[in-house]
Amino acid sequence: MALDDRARALALCPVSRETLDRLDALVSLVRRWQPVKNLISNKTLDELWLRHVADSLQLADLRPDVRIWADLGAGAGFPGLVIACTWHDTGRMMHLVESNHRKCAFLQEAARTLGLSVTVHNARIEDAIPNLMTEKIEVVSARALASLTQLIHYCAPLVDNHAEALFLKGQDVDKELTEATKYWNISAHMIQSKTDPDGRIVSITKVETRAA
Repeated sequence: MALDDRARALALCPVSRETLDRLDALVSLVRRWQPVKNLISNKTLDELWLRHVADSLQLADLRPDVRIWADLGAGAGFPGLVIACTWHDTGRMMHLVESNHRKCAFLQEAARTLGLSVTVHNARIEDAIPNLMTEKIEVVSARALASLTQLIHYCAPLVDNHAEALFLKGQDVDKELTEATKYWNISAHMIQSKTDPDGRIVSITKVETRAA
């Protein structure tokens, strides 16, 4: 018998019982809010665990030690809320940056309901970055948000301030990386996605503007 969506996701990214309880509650909230807020594509609802939860959990697995994380274009909380669900000690903080008021309302309600260490910034990314610069961000992430060139433009100040950037990318990642290097000198390496055979996680630890 084939594993269902939840079981497939957890087989790829196992979690503790406490984390699983939080993730179950988060998925329930997403399904409840979806008809009104259109948080994610309806096409992905049947694979919500694999396409969204497990895809997010793999980032948490890469940096389980992080104390202060920022997620840009947080949307429905993938990966930001999922990563926060894996944290069980105090002193950590997830900063979620989202310009859509309706999605921010969901993010705030989910964080409150689940008791997560989350700060929601209802702002455009370029407006939020100066505030994030004071937070000693250790990791900045983004998923299904923009081209790699644009993402590097957004996160360059944070990376320059010693943050690692983790970007979830699909099958066009090589093309995007080639395009980005026309504008930026970067230190990057690729990590195979656990959920998508064509997907990669791009880790960037150094960014410099390429001279014209």
